[in-house]
Amino acid sequence: MKVILLKDVKAQGKQGDIVEVSDGYARNFLFPNNLAKPATATALNSIKIAKEAEERRRKIEHDEAVELCKKLAGLTVTVKIKTGANGKLFGSLNTAAVSDALKAHGIDLDKKKIVISEPIKSLGRYVVTVKPFAEVSGKLNVNVVAE
Repeated sequence: MKVILLKDVKAQGKQGDIVEVSDGYARNFLFPNNLAKPATATALNSIKIAKEAEERRRKIEHDEAVELCKKLAGLTVTVKIKTGANGKLFGSLNTAAVSDALKAHGIDLDKKKIVISEPIKSLGRYVVTVKPFAEVSGKLNVNVVAE
C-alpha cells in the first residue's frame, strides 16, 4: 500500500515522502497514530502543488537575499559605541548594534544573519559577513566610531 507520511517515521522516511508499506502496518500503526494517510490521487496532487509552492517561495527568498547582498556590498555602516580613554571599546561590537545601524539605512536585517568572525574591540573599519539565506552571503563595511 502506498502512503504519504505526515511525520518522520523511523526506517520509513521523512515527512511528505511517498512510501510503500504493508497493509497491516498502515492500518494498524500509521493511520491510527496520524503518521500517514493513503496516497490517493487528490492527496498526491495536493502534495505536488505544495512542493511547487514551497519551491517558488524558496526561489523568491533566494533572489531577495541576492539583491540584499548586492545592496550591502557598496554600503558602509557607521556604528557609534562608548569607548575608553585610549580608543578601546567597553566590551565589543555585537551583531545587534550592526543590525540597528542598518535600520537607520532602511534595511531590516535580523541580528542572527550577521556574522562577526572575531570580536571587534577597537575603533576602525571592519568587514562583517552577512548571511541572509542559506547559500547566500555578502560583505558589509562597518565603521566603528566613538560616541
